[in-house]
Amino acid sequence: MSARCELTGKMAQSGNRVSHANNKTRRRFLPNLASVSLMSDSLGRSVRMRISIHALRSVEHAGGLDAFLLKSKRAALSPKAQRLQTQVAKHTQAASATPAAQTE
Repeated sequence: MSARCELTGKMAQSGNRVSHANNKTRRRFLPNLASVSLMSDSLGRSVRMRISIHALRSVEHAGGLDAFLLKSKRAALSPKAQRLQTQVAKHTQAASATPAAQTE
């Protein structure tokens, strides 16, 4: 399991640990990842993902998982999130087309 956020692509960075004597050794800065279950309104089910806490706040700010996925760029998403983005886009297009056809 890699230390990579499935929604934002945030991943581990490397740097130096510097001692009081100014000795430098390599270290890793890991993102703050959490396994969360997010609800997709258009799909009507929950999705388990391993995302950073920063991404969780971004999802809440965007108005939910569906809105975040529709706004995000495909390159930053994991393959699982890309499939989810495609499913959400199809369901939102189908939902928006169905009421218009019924009213006419």
